[in-house]
Amino acid sequence: MAKQPIITVKNLVKNYGDFAAVKGISFDVYDGEIFGLLGPNGAGKTTTLEIIETLRDKTSGEVTVDGLSIDNDANKIKQRIGVQLQSAGYYPNLNLSELITLFCGLYGIDKTPTEMLEKVALTDKAKSKYKELSGGQKQRFSIATTLINNPKIIFLDEPTTGLDPQARRNLWDLIREIRDNGTTVVITTHYMDEAEELCDRVAFVDGGRIVGIDTPNHFIDQLVESGFERKKQVKMANLEDVFINLTGKEWREG
Repeated sequence: MAKQPIITVKNLVKNYGDFAAVKGISFDVYDGEIFGLLGPNGAGKTTTLEIIETLRDKTSGEVTVDGLSIDNDANKIKQRIGVQLQSAGYYPNLNLSELITLFCGLYGIDKTPTEMLEKVALTDKAKSKYKELSGGQKQRFSIATTLINNPKIIFLDEPTTGLDPQARRNLWDLIREIRDNGTTVVITTHYMDEAEELCDRVAFVDGGRIVGIDTPNHFIDQLVESGFERKKQVKMANLEDVFINLTGKEWREG
């Protein structure tokens, strides 16, 4: 059975005055996949995501999310997606339980803090304030808040930036689990190893255009078939694998 697109972007353009940030981008995201939008800073990734999330107006083009048009159904779309907040969105004096209760109230959804914190292995931090968490815990909590409204799609913008290798791999496991539970995940990342490990398909964006879209394996196979060779001998493991092997793979705080 052919996969069904849950997001369709057609000829998307975004201009800021004379500057074209997005120059006619088209792509589909399939239901139930982890889809990566990759590219250098200023490539147009974040602008594209913000338009899909109904947070920014487009100049032209068509975008549909779960069968709804961003032109006519922005409010319905907002109810079906989860968007990761930047850390400034959390009230500093509330603990994690109180924050979850607050978000549930804003969404009008009846869920317990324990239920949400369990999903991201943070039940032991229920009484802690957001600012007291480690980088990895902050990211896991932030992802928990995106899941409150049972979204069909969540958007994660560079979710592992600044995390140590352990916290990063723990977060990868969490993102896979979310996908395996039926939620489509769209991520941006600067880490190509992360995209290769996590994403079912990736789109490379450069200068406001998509320069390639495929599975990571297919991209790599095509490059190798073209005669490309890495300058350095490829080893069976890398230094990050050694780090994790020596320091343990379990949930680590810090």
